[in-house]
Amino acid sequence: MHAIILAGGKGERLRPFTEDRPKPMVEVLGIPILGYQIQWLQAQGVTDIVIACGYRHQVIQDYFDDGEKWGVRIRYSVESTPLGRGGALRQAMQMITPDDVCIATNGDIITNLRIAALITMHQETDNLATVVLIPYTSSYGVVEVDSDGKIVAFVEKPELPHWINAGIYALSPKVLPLLPERGDHEQTTFPRLAGERRLGAFKSRAYWRAVDTVKDLSEVAKELERRLLTAFLE
Repeated sequence: MHAIILAGGKGERLRPFTEDRPKPMVEVLGIPILGYQIQWLQAQGVTDIVIACGYRHQVIQDYFDDGEKWGVRIRYSVESTPLGRGGALRQAMQMITPDDVCIATNGDIITNLRIAALITMHQETDNLATVVLIPYTSSYGVVEVDSDGKIVAFVEKPELPHWINAGIYALSPKVLPLLPERGDHEQTTFPRLAGERRLGAFKSRAYWRAVDTVKDLSEVAKELERRLLTAFLE
């Protein structure tokens, strides 16, 4: 099973942590975000990973090497000039066996999503890509008010009745020529596939967090510590 990790981000909003490393190499509890992703993928049967990288790519290569210590085979698709996420995905996909469905993921997320069901669902359709969706959780607490104008409850960061793109996809080989040589596939390829009704949705409530800011970094660390403690006490 193959996977592509898009790891070329500079992480401007994570400075100063990204001054000497790309965004996916920022550490959470002493482990790079990429480390969590590789362990997640390896535990579910992924054997081959292509890391699409550019900015300070040598930091990634020096840390993970060929992937042997992580139980996977790792290769690197290095951008000589910035290609955007879609261009980076296109370049990386050319390193994968043409008849294989592959998983692609943004390199700044931490999740425990089970990908077997995603792949099965994708293979049972004629979609060229299937996008993982997660519930949209409010960044703020909300206030519930009754018909008399009385506050009846405060709800901390509730789940809203909408779904958002988790940045994880199952991709068929036929999507390759539709990816941009430069640019963002979520602004070009995916809208086109949606219009042609060849873009699937896989809804999940698995743990998922994107690490975009220093605040995210702190919150993810606390969440993982809590989950580790809970697992230890069970």
